[in-house]
Amino acid sequence: MPEEFVDVGRGITLCYERFGDPEDPTILLVMGLATQMIAWHEDFCEELAGRGFHVVRFDNRDIGRSTHLDFRPPTLGQLFRRRFRPEQYTLSDMAEDTARLIEKLEIAPAHVVGVSMGGMIAQVLAAEHPELVRSLTSMLSTTGSRAHGQPHHSVLRYLLRPPPRDREGYIERSAEVFGLVGSTGFDRDDAYIRERAGRMYDRGYSVASGGRQLGAILATGNRTNLLRRITAPTLVIHGTVDKMVRPSGGRATAKAIPGARLMMIEGMGHDLPRGAWPQIIDAIAIHTRASGHNATPSGSEGRSPERLVSGGG
Repeated sequence: MPEEFVDVGRGITLCYERFGDPEDPTILLVMGLATQMIAWHEDFCEELAGRGFHVVRFDNRDIGRSTHLDFRPPTLGQLFRRRFRPEQYTLSDMAEDTARLIEKLEIAPAHVVGVSMGGMIAQVLAAEHPELVRSLTSMLSTTGSRAHGQPHHSVLRYLLRPPPRDREGYIERSAEVFGLVGSTGFDRDDAYIRERAGRMYDRGYSVASGGRQLGAILATGNRTNLLRRITAPTLVIHGTVDKMVRPSGGRATAKAIPGARLMMIEGMGHDLPRGAWPQIIDAIAIHTRASGHNATPSGSEGRSPERLVSGGG
């Protein structure tokens, strides 16, 4: 699908793509930290569109072909102390970008699906702009509490290393990280990981943007009380072997959001392996159908959400 751009105000322009019929109910896909919208695989988007949805994916601010900010990212000391410069944006700012995207595209209320930091943005969006969110699916995410969902110690050394500047270094770093945090219960496509990393570098890689986005997460802090304000029907999906956001983050998210249902996928890490797509897509389709529209997920008739979100892999 062709890339399109929309000015969402406050100096931010977002790049987005659509799949499916715009007349169908919209699923808005929100990607995670330092990761572009193309990490939502085209086949994944097309499969959702084939269930009767209009699917929109987009680059968050400071990534890909959306607006990149130009202030210095926080230092390690500032990240650890959680003291930031006045220009540091927050998850609320990123949720506001998303809210204005929904309004500009006239797709409200949308079914919002976010992964990792995208799950955090989606959570804040649902809490602060409830009129724009018909349903929420929070994947591989957490509440911001220091007691839950913290990275495994083996991951921290990768997170604290300076980001690579050259294309080959970026591709190698991506392959290393996914080798560490990726799924163990599903096949990993190393060629795809490298190809997609190269595409991301070419679309608009910035050494500093990941640090600024990480600053947004830490500057926002613990969102547990905010999550209790969410009224949208909520599904929480998490992998049992996630080392980047450990499973306690998913459990804490489901506990904080009133009425949320938790789906644990056996053997899934901090990625979206193709082998897990049938479970994920079925769960999203059934969750959104139960949240108040008439789209019928093909192949899912007669199965209850409770059966589908019971986990397994």
